[in-house]
Amino acid sequence: MNILVVVGCGVLILIIAYLTYGKFISKKVFELDNKNVVPAVEMQDGVDYEPADAKYLSGQHFSAIAAAGPVTGPIIAGTTFGWFPTFLWIIIGSIFIGGVHDMGALVASIRHKATSIADTMKNYVSKRVWILFNIFIFFTLVMVIVAFTDITTSAFVNVVEIGDGKFVGGGATATSSILYLILPVIMGFLLKFTKMKLSVATIIFLPLVGVAIWVGQYIPFDLQQALGLASAADAQKIWNVIIIGYCFLAGIVPVWALLQPRGHLGGYFLYATLIVSFIGILFGGFDTQYPAFINNFGDKNFWFPMFPVLFITVACGACSGFHSLISSGTTSKQLAKETDAKPIGYGMMLAEAGVALIALSTVMILPKGDAILSKSPNFIYASGLGSFMELFGVSKVFGISFGLMAFTTFVYDTLDVCTRLGRFIIQELTNTKGWIGRILSAVLIGGIPLLLMSIKLTDPEGNPIAIWSLFWKTFGASNQLLAGLALIGITVWLQRTATNRKVWIATILPSIFMFVMSIWALINTLTSYIIKDGALVIPSGTNIIVPIMCMIYIVLAIWVAIESAPVIIKNAVRKVGTEANVAKA
Repeated sequence: MNILVVVGCGVLILIIAYLTYGKFISKKVFELDNKNVVPAVEMQDGVDYEPADAKYLSGQHFSAIAAAGPVTGPIIAGTTFGWFPTFLWIIIGSIFIGGVHDMGALVASIRHKATSIADTMKNYVSKRVWILFNIFIFFTLVMVIVAFTDITTSAFVNVVEIGDGKFVGGGATATSSILYLILPVIMGFLLKFTKMKLSVATIIFLPLVGVAIWVGQYIPFDLQQALGLASAADAQKIWNVIIIGYCFLAGIVPVWALLQPRGHLGGYFLYATLIVSFIGILFGGFDTQYPAFINNFGDKNFWFPMFPVLFITVACGACSGFHSLISSGTTSKQLAKETDAKPIGYGMMLAEAGVALIALSTVMILPKGDAILSKSPNFIYASGLGSFMELFGVSKVFGISFGLMAFTTFVYDTLDVCTRLGRFIIQELTNTKGWIGRILSAVLIGGIPLLLMSIKLTDPEGNPIAIWSLFWKTFGASNQLLAGLALIGITVWLQRTATNRKVWIATILPSIFMFVMSIWALINTLTSYIIKDGALVIPSGTNIIVPIMCMIYIVLAIWVAIESAPVIIKNAVRKVGTEANVAKA
């Protein structure tokens, strides 16, 4: 079967969902109204609160949420369980859970002066839940920064053979990445201090991004060779420090200086990969070769562990708690009017599902046992894009470099946003303000991931493993659990403010599903470390880090749920009572 059938059906369903279910939740559930003054207009300060055109903000928001998750997750899930279960979860999850979650967090935030989703919990549940939720978010951001930084820097040091004696070196990706980060800074200053229009800046700087990719092949920056380091692993550690340093700067500078222009360019980069991929899928004649269902677990039953592992592995491609932090952390402070919440909140989530389908298609076109499948997810993705770009007469080396750069771009957009969000949380919890508070908070949110990446970590059997791979399940479970908790906050808010008394059902059902799947996955990960051959063991050394993180997430999440459940039940009972009194009257 041609992959066009699968991907085409998926995209068509997503478009129909945007026009129908998206319209329903916009008007009936969240009741968007442009008469309401948004925080970006009311509280404009030129640093964090800055109204942006919907087209500009859409690209920024899209590039911020569509990081490694919608690429790495579907590829891991597709190779593990087959493409069909992964396809179904991407479609169903994004329409009924992810999109509702993203848009709900955005609207709840703009209705409360662009405060975080944690503040929504504080306003409608309790201050204790606000503290617990913020701590949970902080640890989740740490996991995001660790996993995404490590997988990005691995692309800077690895050299991969693509056949016919051709290689794609990490030094080329490193050079292109450095050049890419310089371009939006220049663009931001030109937009701020000259009369250059956004359209003109876009026409100038977008081609320069392509030039940066092309130049990288000819002047690769090999950090290992430049510093005379003993191994690629040593070079990667230094790259980790450099990327965290970048995150620190990106987390404290005004949004116009980096966040907005970089997000704008990154958004077009995402659009470019979507267009290239869809053309490749449309005209490439690629057949689906990878199995629809596959059992890679030996004697284990396929359905378990597919439940719950599938639902925490795909992550951002179907639903992501991280998106609630973007929606209520940076996007809500730039939304120019309420109705923009539909294309930005709901629409960009469905667009991210499109990215996930493309990532999945790069697995679908490969036969089981293909050597490429043994590579890291970012290379599988880049290899697929390289195959699509060959249709344009582009060399596969450039195509793979383009794919790796696209992947790295997605991650950059998320990393610096994570640092900014972590800074917000620390400043809220400690009530520190001004530049000193910003700097100290940014140092803390960047320092902890850097410490974790400096430790040699192993899997449950004690084997050395890539940091990103080790933390991916923990990140995935905590990320999806965050989505479940955010939906709880949105549910309570809807119960107290929505005109239609029953619309909260659209958020509580997805919340319960994500909560159960995520807790289940965290318990499985925890037991894999502490139970061996039916006996309870205590992990030694650095092996104890992952189980400790799992326990922290489980305790915090259950605590938040216990605190929130009575409020939800009380609100539901009050609504029923009110409806009964109205009926009697």
